[in-house]
Formats: sequence, C-alpha cells, structure tokens
Amino acid sequence: MSRLGNLYQSVIGKKAIVAVTGSIMIGFLLLHGWGNLKVFSGATAAGVPEVDVYADFLRTMGVPILPYGSALWIIRIVVLVSLILHVICVVQLARHNRKARPVHYKHARNFEEATLPARAMIYTGSIVVLFLGFHLAQFTVGGVGSAPFVQGDVYGNLYGAFQHPVYVALYVGVMAVIGIHLYHGAWSLFQTLGWDNPDRNKSLRMLSVALGVGIFLAFSAIPISFFSGEMNKPSLQHADTSSRSNK
Repeated sequence: MSRLGNLYQSVIGKKAIVAVTGSIMIGFLLLHGWGNLKVFSGATAAGVPEVDVYADFLRTMGVPILPYGSALWIIRIVVLVSLILHVICVVQLARHNRKARPVHYKHARNFEEATLPARAMIYTGSIVVLFLGFHLAQFTVGGVGSAPFVQGDVYGNLYGAFQHPVYVALYVGVMAVIGIHLYHGAWSLFQTLGWDNPDRNKSLRMLSVALGVGIFLAFSAIPISFFSGEMNKPSLQHADTSSRSNK
C-alpha cells in the first residue's frame, strides 16, 4: 500500500493515472457512440427499435451468471471511478505546474503556446463533467424535459427530447467541446505513453484529430437527425418495418 501511495503522490504516478483513466473513458466513448448509432438501424420485424434492443442487451449482459443489470452497473462504476480519479489527478497536476512555475513568461506568445492546451483541458473538462450530470438526469433518470420519459424506450425518449431546439443546440455544442477535449486528451496520452516521436508525431496528431471529429460527428448526428425530421416518430416504427418487409 505504501508503494501505491508513493506512486500516487508522485507526478509520474498522477500522469499514469490520468493516462489509464483517460484510456478507459476514450474506450467507453467509442463503444457508447457505436451503440447509439443503432438509432439509424431502424426496427426489428416486431417494430422494436434496434437501439432499444441494444439497450436491453446492456441490461441483460452476463445473465444468468450475473444478476440482471449487474454488468451494466459494473461498467458504470468503472467509468465513474475513472472519471473521479481523472479529474482529481488533473487538478492536482495543474496546481503542481503552477507552483513549479511561479514566474510569468516574459513573452506572452510563449506563455500562450505553452499553457493554452492545458488551460483549455481544464475548461472543457469542467463542461463535460457538468454535462454528464445533465445527460444522466435526462436519459437515465428521466427528470429533465417536458417530454414523457419511459424507462427502456430509448428511441422514444430521444425523439421526445430532440424535438426541442434548445436541447439539440446544447448537445451539439457540448459534443464540440468533448471533441476538442478528446483531441487534446488523446495527444497527451500518446506523449505520456512515450509514443510521440518526430517521425510519427504527424500521424499521432491526425489520429487525435480523427478521434475528436469522429466522436463529435457520431454523437451530433443523432439530435440533428431527430430534429430535422429524418427519423420516424416512435409510433411509426412498426408501420415502417412492416412496409419494408412486404416489399
């Protein structure tokens, strides 16, 4: 335990925790985004939206070895613990950097180049944490918005929420912030892992950009599609499936 405590107290240990927890959250975002894209897969022959089938799979995952919903809660707890550790270590590292550099740069340009990405990460990270609470309240607990919330009716809940331009603008705006945060986070992760090198830095930066842009597009496409009328009303899912199966 003392070794773990010493590792946590060190700058290297905190950077390692940030890298590991950041990797976990990046993986979660990629899987979550891939699953959410099932809203574009239509419905089953019984008229059940594919995204609802996916959501039910998440709750029944591991059954009967694990109790109903246990695997999903394990994932939630791992992500939550990772988020808490990530935020704590990032704040502590930021404080350490300020103490280690008490004298301001003589040239403002150098100061901006050296600290702007880190300062942006603090701000974008704060927005992400606040948004996460709002997102869970809206689509997991069901305490936000005027549209009726039905547990398990993922498609219907999304449709009801994203008929309101305020929510569409909020989600698209925050997704842009998450994309920026993910870009900086992925690039920092590569540096922490020691993967950065002059002969591959360009490729790593392009990969970081691709991650940020990809997450933004994947998550933003959903509210925009619902609001633009591209997605059927929940009551029309079965009719649409039946008509396609009869062709």
